[in-house]
Amino acid sequence: MHVHVDFCLIPLGGELSVAAEVAECQRVLRAAGLEPQLHAYGTNVEGDWDQVMAAIKECHRRVHAMGRMRISSTLRIGTRSDRHQTLADKVERVERLLAGS
Repeated sequence: MHVHVDFCLIPLGGELSVAAEVAECQRVLRAAGLEPQLHAYGTNVEGDWDQVMAAIKECHRRVHAMGRMRISSTLRIGTRSDRHQTLADKVERVERLLAGS
C-alpha cells in the first residue's frame, strides 16, 4: 500500500537543538530509498507502507543510539485506494488553483 506520511520526530532531554538528530533521520530515509521532503517542522515522505514505517523505526533506533533517551514522534498518515497520487501531485493541484485565481 502506498502511503504519505508527515513525520515529526522530537528528541526529549539533552541539547535544545535537534538539527543533528533531524539530519540523521534524513540520512536514514534516503538510505531506505525514499525521497524525504524536509520542512521547518518535520518531513513529508511517501512510499510503500512497510518501507516507510521501517525507516521511521530506524530513525528512532538511530536517535536513541545518539544518546537521546526519550523520543516523541507524530505521524499524519494518508492512503488512497482509488488511484495513485504523489505528494507532488497534491501540491501541484493547489498551485494550479492558486494560479487560476
